[in-house]
Amino acid sequence: MNTFMNNDFLLLNNTAKTLYHNYASKMPIIDYHCHVDPKEIAQNRRFDNLTQVWLGGDHYKWRLIRANGEDEKFITGAESSDYDKFLAFARALPRAIGNPVYHWTHLELKRYFDCDLVLSEKTAQEIWNHCNARLTDKDMSVCAIIKKSNVEVIATTDDPVDTLEWHKQIAEDDTISAKVLPTFRPDKAVNIDKPTFLDYIKQLESVCNISIKSLGDLYTALENRLDYFHEAGCLISDHGLDSVPFEHYSPDEVSKIFERALSGEHISQVDVEKYKTALLLFFGKQYSKRGWVMQLHYGALRNVNTSAFLKLGPDTGYDAISSYECSRKVAALLSLLEENGDLPKTILYSLNPNDDAMLVTIAGCFSSSGIKSKVQHGSAWWFNDTKPGMEAQLISLASRGVLGNFIGMLTDSRSFLSYPRHEYFRRILCNLIGQWVECGEYPNDLEALGEIVQDISYNNVAQYLGVDND
Repeated sequence: MNTFMNNDFLLLNNTAKTLYHNYASKMPIIDYHCHVDPKEIAQNRRFDNLTQVWLGGDHYKWRLIRANGEDEKFITGAESSDYDKFLAFARALPRAIGNPVYHWTHLELKRYFDCDLVLSEKTAQEIWNHCNARLTDKDMSVCAIIKKSNVEVIATTDDPVDTLEWHKQIAEDDTISAKVLPTFRPDKAVNIDKPTFLDYIKQLESVCNISIKSLGDLYTALENRLDYFHEAGCLISDHGLDSVPFEHYSPDEVSKIFERALSGEHISQVDVEKYKTALLLFFGKQYSKRGWVMQLHYGALRNVNTSAFLKLGPDTGYDAISSYECSRKVAALLSLLEENGDLPKTILYSLNPNDDAMLVTIAGCFSSSGIKSKVQHGSAWWFNDTKPGMEAQLISLASRGVLGNFIGMLTDSRSFLSYPRHEYFRRILCNLIGQWVECGEYPNDLEALGEIVQDISYNNVAQYLGVDND
């Protein structure tokens, strides 16, 4: 029997152990999609206690605590102490056997707090005291955690109207070890069907100092912000979509749709699709022109619990996996961008794992001379960054695409303690490859295998983003 989370955690064969310890473990991290706050990096935030650094904003953990029957006051309530919230998590975690949060929690305790205790209600007080004392050390500020984690690049998630003031401050601070880049996330400009759309257009007008009365004005404003982000070092965009849109349209149609929206008229679902298609094609062209990567995330069924949403707002743990079928639309969008010479490097993610094979095979239809796997099937995301979820995504990609060109893991997290998720992924990757080797499905060529593992861990995404020559 293996001891819990020993040095060979998840590495179940000798090849896997060699690949992880000799090749994968020391590779730097490029976290190319996350939600950490750049302000906290710029100000090198320190945390007062474990709840602040561990539970604040983490709806992965919030879902577990709720599922354990805890009162909401121990999750998001202002009236509960930070220790009471931590204790609620300690009560819930032992029940979450098989959940990646259980593994991530203990990896984080080991890597950042030098703590080998197993979290439970019985050990909570000891772990609380130990970790809070550790948080006072010099190497536990935000920037020190990033350096300790061997993180080279962080891509945050930023709205086009953002000033990027914190990114600018970070870029000028040579004491910060990682390159922190903004990510262009224009969802609010795309979502013409959301009640916040008109207010957002006013924000865009204010930031760009122009009047937006037509679709041409909107494009001018967005190009202004694209240039602004580009000057700030942006290399990647992100779109959070309910489903990927595609509807044939004429430019005149979309112009009139936008003008009707500005006047407050109701927009039909077909016209919503036409507008969103036009915007994504516009953005794809702009990204291609600037050499950016485009990310398309879709398949989340958001704010499922209406009463909870009205009390707590979005991103609080009440989202689920949807079952939108949009394979033809994904293919059509990429095909039209390709036909026009506008297809940027693109990463496709569906929250529904049933889409894995579809996305891998669509991605394989779009190649480019000099670019390895120009269109990528993105890493197992959100509800899928579990051990079986990662394995399934890797197996699907390996069996239908070119695994050796994969750009690897991301945290998609709001926490600065989430970087062990890269370690978790690398261990799973090495174990899977090791299994294939030891079953005789691939030659036992450690030099070739080590190169594949290091490429997936770091080299591929560095080349894909264009940060390998910095």
